[in-house]
Amino acid sequence: MYKLKIHKSVESDLKKLDKITLKKFEKKLKQILIYPELWKDLWNKNWINLSWYKKIYFDNKKYRIVYKIEKNELFIYIVSVWKRDNMQVYKMALQRINVNKN
Repeated sequence: MYKLKIHKSVESDLKKLDKITLKKFEKKLKQILIYPELWKDLWNKNWINLSWYKKIYFDNKKYRIVYKIEKNELFIYIVSVWKRDNMQVYKMALQRINVNKN
């Protein structure tokens, strides 16, 4: 099983979720940690380059989790959790990834 790393801003994403949605997130997170390869690669999403990252839906496809598998360390690195509205979850992910590079 993989270990989990979460971007520091994901905490604020999770605080915005109600209790029921948070439980659904936790259930999906367990699945990711066991079978991280099963979900879709993102590649280039509306000119937002998220190559090497994956997405998974939860709560009837209302929310997405964007994560990366770091095989050399056996980590799952979650960078954003939010709704897809106006590609917001992907824009947040890209911004957080770019901040970490600097």
